[in-house]
Amino acid sequence: MKQTLAIYVLILLALVTANLPFLTERVFGAIAFRRAGVPASKPFWLRLAEVLVLYLVVGAIGIGFEASLGNVFPQGWQFYAITLTLYLVLAYPGFVYRYLFKRSSG
Repeated sequence: MKQTLAIYVLILLALVTANLPFLTERVFGAIAFRRAGVPASKPFWLRLAEVLVLYLVVGAIGIGFEASLGNVFPQGWQFYAITLTLYLVLAYPGFVYRYLFKRSSG
């Protein structure tokens, strides 16, 4: 895979996975969330946990892309703090849709 294509795929994957927890009531988009055996709305802490797990998955895919293109460079904590912040910025549209967007009741 060429480097430019890998970058575009990774950015698109990050955009989709960052918003997935806010756009569906299923855990990781696959497992139905139930509370006491009854389908229920996911709590915010579960959505945040999903975002963090998906961040790690996208990061692992990014490392895989980097390894397939050449050497994997060591990164410090600053790199991970910045990429997590950028991932949370990508999740903002889903957050707005779920929690801040006013829906009509009729």
